Amino acid sequence: MARPSKLSPEQWAEIERRLAAGEGASALAREFGISPASVSVRVSKISKKVSETAHKLAEAQTALAELPVPQQYAAVSLAEKLRAISTSLANAAELGAKTAHRLHALANSEVEKVDDADPLRPESMAALKGVSVLTKLANDSSQIAVNLLAANRDTVKRVNEAQMEDPEAPKGVLVVPGVLDEKSWEQMMAKHQGGSA
Repeated sequence: MARPSKLSPEQWAEIERRLAAGEGASALAREFGISPASVSVRVSKISKKVSETAHKLAEAQTALAELPVPQQYAAVSLAEKLRAISTSLANAAELGAKTAHRLHALANSEVEKVDDADPLRPESMAALKGVSVLTKLANDSSQIAVNLLAANRDTVKRVNEAQMEDPEAPKGVLVVPGVLDEKSWEQMMAKHQGGSA
């Protein structure tokens, strides 16, 4: 596991801002007393993702600008609805998973009522029926979450890998272009950077 960075999140945000403004990595590394390699490694990961996202955003904005104004409104409205649906579905999946967990716990406690020596006794059979019903309900409750995970297997893998690399990094925050001022940008970058090298 890598050593924690001796720089604060604010210092890393400053380095990234100045690199984006065109300053050299070596000069910044000397100024902040760190190795140029640590600057390169840290920034290259972020730079690649930022660059890819910027290209996608530019393509989307260009495609949107090519539409007539009424269709632009329709496209933006549809995108907002899709984000809302995605959020609602994720919330439903989370609640379903919590419900499934609770129902499985109840089924587990119901299993304790089964007589191991004579599981076919009427009392044991009644308990087994309860276990069966609770287990089926639990499995049904988890279907939204299971289906979302299956449909987004690659995304889930990338999110988990990113979370392991930087557990402090905020995820799922939408930034509206043109709304972020310089201070907000620095705060967001500082939070995103955590403090790991």
